[in-house]
Amino acid sequence: MSERRKKKRVQIKLEARWEGVMVRREGTIVDISSTGCFMLTADAGVTGELIGLELQMPTGRWIYLWAEVIYSIPEMGFALRFTGSADETEEVMLDMLINYVSGKQMGVEA
Repeated sequence: MSERRKKKRVQIKLEARWEGVMVRREGTIVDISSTGCFMLTADAGVTGELIGLELQMPTGRWIYLWAEVIYSIPEMGFALRFTGSADETEEVMLDMLINYVSGKQMGVEA
């Protein structure tokens, strides 16, 4: 299977909450980029479903994003593509988080 990602993902552990059409659950983001992420959660999202996503930043602040389920793995989790945010500041915070984590993983002090 060829790599389809356009942006490099970084490994991370972020608590998250998500809400689909019929369910509201919690999960853990285990990798993330500026365009998407993978979330560990027992409940599978439906491919193509638009969900509301809340990510808890290391500072404790929550950011809110919209995302589309790209694929799911039953009883494991699902991949998401970010579709936007109601607040541009939250997208900037996401980029700052990714840059910070990338620097730490490369051994660079931020």
